[in-house]
Amino acid sequence: MIVCKSAREIEIMKRSGKVVADVLDLLRDAVRPGVTPRQLDQAAENYLKKVGAIPSFKNYNGYPATLCVSPNEVVVHGIPNDDPLEEGDIVSLDMGAVVDGYHADAARTYPVGKISAEKARLIEVTRESFFEAMKYCRTGYRISDVSNAVQVYCEARGYSLVRVLTGHGVGRHLHEDPEIPNFGKPGRGPRIQEGMTLAVEPMVNMGTYFVKTADDGWTVSTCDGKPSAHYENSIAIVDGEPLILTLNR
Repeated sequence: MIVCKSAREIEIMKRSGKVVADVLDLLRDAVRPGVTPRQLDQAAENYLKKVGAIPSFKNYNGYPATLCVSPNEVVVHGIPNDDPLEEGDIVSLDMGAVVDGYHADAARTYPVGKISAEKARLIEVTRESFFEAMKYCRTGYRISDVSNAVQVYCEARGYSLVRVLTGHGVGRHLHEDPEIPNFGKPGRGPRIQEGMTLAVEPMVNMGTYFVKTADDGWTVSTCDGKPSAHYENSIAIVDGEPLILTLNR
């Protein structure tokens, strides 16, 4: 069941969204050669403690960390470890925070030092596809219009979209209805309604869209070992249009 939020609830989600945006901005400056995923995770957790927010991911279905840290071919859900990031890597950081009982969820992919032009383009197209999707996050369109916008934009530029993972509703729960795939035919699924709160998250691969899950039950990587990028924001539909909750202007 899709739960549309009141103006009061969206005001709370603005606060949780601001926390997430601030952490991801902080981590952007912390990502560099030699830093470890565990250090990034600790920085995120320390910030949440400082502002009195609760991590959405830690202990969610047993996930052990505040942050998902997913380098290179890891698509999502990389568990932070002590392996230093290296010059030329890219790394996707995904996190959520709870403020007064409401979640916000977002992700970014960042370069580690100087990266190749091919990886930089992957990051940029992934980000741009999110904003292409925002053109359809308006009342009157359908969820699959959002999905199709991401697919058309990325496939026209030679990339593939992960099929087995989706965006989702967000609010009192980290994952709510509806699911928001990053592919599909337009004109299908629920209509976008006032008060919907959605996490739209293109997951874009340089090679095949096929992925595999590691023995840890979490880490999802591309089957061909080629890089993947992830860009996500939580949004609310306000006055018929998307209000991005997890992006500092």
